Amino acid sequence: MSRIIDSLLKRFDKVVEANVRTSARTFGRRSFLATTGVVVAGAAAGLPVLPFDRRANAAEPAEDLADPCAYWRHCAIDGFVCEQSGGSLTACPPGSAASSVAWVGTCANPDDGKNYLISYNDCCGKPAVLGATFCNNNKGERPGYRMGLYNDVNWCMANPEKGYHCTVSIVMGEAE
Repeated sequence: MSRIIDSLLKRFDKVVEANVRTSARTFGRRSFLATTGVVVAGAAAGLPVLPFDRRANAAEPAEDLADPCAYWRHCAIDGFVCEQSGGSLTACPPGSAASSVAWVGTCANPDDGKNYLISYNDCCGKPAVLGATFCNNNKGERPGYRMGLYNDVNWCMANPEKGYHCTVSIVMGEAE
């Protein structure tokens, strides 16, 4: 019985060795690294992405309350406000979905004088509404090579539906 097992193991070793040697002759290290990179990147695409931290200097209280861009939660927003396109301050309009990635800003609430972390999530999957207010508040923004501090990005790139619609401003908690 042990001779049969030994014989099978030797045959298996020869087959594996032949396949490995053929692969080594056919594919180089660069090909292996490229394939490994594709596998790792593909696996990473399935993982959830946390919001980026944009702890900007806290915005000063707004003077003009009629301007939706002057609302305190919008101190670091860059996009159309969802309140004007069927959504709310914290919810995407029907037919759109919140982006899988976001940027975070620190804004001062003039009512209580405290600073809060605000998550800005783009709503994706519908075209932008004509006539909606576009806000471009860049408090604390940094150059594009610092992604978490840069708001001029289509954050819908991580979603199946890439089309940008509007942006919500969600209070994440008090800033320390």
